[in-house]
Amino acid sequence: MDTATPAVTVALHDGQSVVAQSSQVDARRHGELLLPAVHRVLGEAGLKLDAVTGVVVGVGPGPYTGLRVGLVTAATFASALGVPVHGLCTLDGLAYASGIDEPFVVATDARRKEVYWARYDDHRTRATEPSVDRPADIADRVAGLPAVGAGARLYGEVFADARDPEHQSAAALAALAAERLAAGGELLDPLPMYLRRPDAQVPKNYKVVTPK
Repeated sequence: MDTATPAVTVALHDGQSVVAQSSQVDARRHGELLLPAVHRVLGEAGLKLDAVTGVVVGVGPGPYTGLRVGLVTAATFASALGVPVHGLCTLDGLAYASGIDEPFVVATDARRKEVYWARYDDHRTRATEPSVDRPADIADRVAGLPAVGAGARLYGEVFADARDPEHQSAAALAALAAERLAAGGELLDPLPMYLRRPDAQVPKNYKVVTPK
């Protein structure tokens, strides 16, 4: 599952292929849409939750509120079922889904006129660590490269060669995770990759109220 972007996406993978999947794009309803999506995917596969033997969750980068919905849900399922939970970079899922076998960029919308992005050598190999920047500030670093993700579509003046996919797919994330695990690779801890402070902040100075 992944909720690090506006896509609320869930998939079930049997180790060989994707059995069922669901994706809905709604940046404001992650908490409302995720559990029904899990129920729907299991129903399509004709299985119950206790059939799940492991959980993979996108760890971002992504905005605080949406990202934590997927991470908390994944951790809760894993704890309840007694199965492992693995993290995977959200950008890696988008890269894998692209199938591109030349240098390219993944860019998602980070709001505040910024993008979360990373460069890739091919759809399996990330060349840089994920970062958050204004598109104009990285124009020279991404010039001439194909780009996938909603961030690339938003800032066409910088990402001139925007390609599909635009949104994250848990099916691609699951397939990549299965591939890496089968090869003996390690995945990430299921911890959030925020890259910046959340929009909501605790006030520094509280108003003092004295009794009359």
